[in-house]
Amino acid sequence: MPRWFTALFWSSIAVAAVVVGLSTWDAFSASPPAADPVRVRSVKIERDKWGVPHIHGRTDADVGYGIALAHAEDDFRNLEEVLAAVRGRAGAILGEDGAKLDFAGHLLDARGVADRGYASLSPATRALVEAYAQGLNDYASRHTSEQRLQCLFPVTGRDIVAGFVLRSPFFFGMERVLGPLAEGKLPPRDSGPIDERGSNGFAVSAARSDDATTRLIINSHQPWEGGVTWWELVVHSDEGWDFAGALFPGAPFPLLGHNKDLGWGNTVNRPDLIDVYKLTLNADRTQYRLDGKWLPLEARRVWLRVKFGPLVLPIPRTVYRSRHGAVILNDLGGFAIRHAGIGEVGQVEQYYRLNKARDFSQWQAIMATQAVPATNFVYADRAGHIGMFYNAKFPDRRPGFDWKGVLPGDTSAALWTGYLPWSADPMVTDPKSGWVANSNNIPWVSTAPADNLKASDFAPELGIETHTTNRMHRYAEQFAAVNGPISRGALLRIKFDKAYSRASPAGKWMAAVLAVDTTGMPDLAAAQALLRRWDWTADGAGPADSLAVAVMASAGREVYRGDPLPPAEPKLREVVDALKATFGRLDVPLSDYQRLRHGPKDLPVFGGPDTLRAIYAHKGDDGRRVADNGDGFIMLVEWPKDGAVKSRSIHQYGAATIRRASQHYADQSPLFVREEWKDVNF
Repeated sequence: MPRWFTALFWSSIAVAAVVVGLSTWDAFSASPPAADPVRVRSVKIERDKWGVPHIHGRTDADVGYGIALAHAEDDFRNLEEVLAAVRGRAGAILGEDGAKLDFAGHLLDARGVADRGYASLSPATRALVEAYAQGLNDYASRHTSEQRLQCLFPVTGRDIVAGFVLRSPFFFGMERVLGPLAEGKLPPRDSGPIDERGSNGFAVSAARSDDATTRLIINSHQPWEGGVTWWELVVHSDEGWDFAGALFPGAPFPLLGHNKDLGWGNTVNRPDLIDVYKLTLNADRTQYRLDGKWLPLEARRVWLRVKFGPLVLPIPRTVYRSRHGAVILNDLGGFAIRHAGIGEVGQVEQYYRLNKARDFSQWQAIMATQAVPATNFVYADRAGHIGMFYNAKFPDRRPGFDWKGVLPGDTSAALWTGYLPWSADPMVTDPKSGWVANSNNIPWVSTAPADNLKASDFAPELGIETHTTNRMHRYAEQFAAVNGPISRGALLRIKFDKAYSRASPAGKWMAAVLAVDTTGMPDLAAAQALLRRWDWTADGAGPADSLAVAVMASAGREVYRGDPLPPAEPKLREVVDALKATFGRLDVPLSDYQRLRHGPKDLPVFGGPDTLRAIYAHKGDDGRRVADNGDGFIMLVEWPKDGAVKSRSIHQYGAATIRRASQHYADQSPLFVREEWKDVNF
């Protein structure tokens, strides 16, 4: 559990114990919301030999119903946890970790935003989310033994929309703001996610390929298990919705992939889209001052229901709100939080409409609605168009304020209320180079140097990140090395590259490790000597690969986020001691050190932190690195000249993400570690 929530939690535990006494079940007494009217659905779910569902419906809503049923068959556990968080009851399933989500939901008023904005969604979108909710309810009613919470079902379309509202700001750094404030500290000046949430995206135009084929590689990096892991599907409806791709639990449509005409992948970007304001409070902290007037600080009591072993205890908390947004009170004062997309629900609409876009012009018009507040889009289509779009809902900020710092909360001059148009976002379309790419990096390196944007053309108030990644350096170096056409083989070699660039932040970290004075420390000197012989590639071919990967991982989070690097000597000592304790040596084959483990599968997997073949991991009980994040669902989409779209994909595990008894629990893992594909039957 993160430290910031611990600070909030334990301050109320004594109160809760007095209030509730002892209980062995979730004493949640409120009735579930009334479900939307039940309708008969015309839907057929067929699974291919890999267990991937192909969902056919008469209407789009019928397809949404089928998506819910099929996903629940494969992953009801995560769906239930996502819905519990939306309903403020994740703590009753997950304990203190889940209560963190419940508190955030109350603080950000996710359900209130969904309720207030629901009518603004189109009838088609409301029909889709309601049908999806119906599918979840029907599955739950038929599989009561799988349910862990009483009264969670039935859920409604509003619950589905609230899930988007809750999760969205965490993709552009909300946890890095909430955490310090809840601990009585100021938030960091930089933006971005709390950990290594990466992704790659590549597109090559038909004009630059060697066979007149436009290609798109979708390569989003997410945790391999949990509420934001990818699940693959293919959908078809008689209303013209045809799409192959993947989604997260709780989404009623694919979030990335392709239809017959176009496709896209997403990578997390890191613009500064969250502003923090220091409020001027009165003595009893019930009012705040704005433009010379005292206004009431809204306060609302909420209850966090938190599981402790067999007990579920209600923990009281108070959430606050000002005109700026959600407010956290701590020993330093009162701090209000305002973020891009605050109070809006339109991203549900935008993603659904993007699924059905038919050409570049239509796709761009949908993107211009700006309902998705952040995330890069790497785009390609059958007409040969390609593009990299640094999509962000930039607040219209006045010059003159330190927008990266804590802002004055007593003047509306610092309180933005609107946004810049989508056309103000950095974007590269159809460059002469014939390729675009992104790996969670600055948008000024999206294609060949002659076609790139210039940072000086964009105002500092936008808050665009300045950090780079090793993956960016590697793709830039490799595309530059391709003379002439870019073949499929050349593109795949770039995608599966496992090397580190000396010019990258990761390269600077390795340089710091190699510069450690190891006088009097022969074991560290031996480690340095081995690292100096390393070929800077985590492909399993050299004796230094395991040591090098461990060194890179030892400061992976700081390197990825651009934080100050830690002292190198203690990290090198930690790595050397761990390898020797487990293996008795440093020159361990990477095939033995780094593993993919899922059910009966225990396989070697190559790559490393922040390589284009990104592999993040945790330490297993036996001291090995066990992969759990990074390269996961990958898709290669191709539009040959005068031909129908073709695509291939791979998942790190399989379609049945939690069903251990299923043949599809880990049937794709052998292909995944060999970097092979399966066909998408579109």
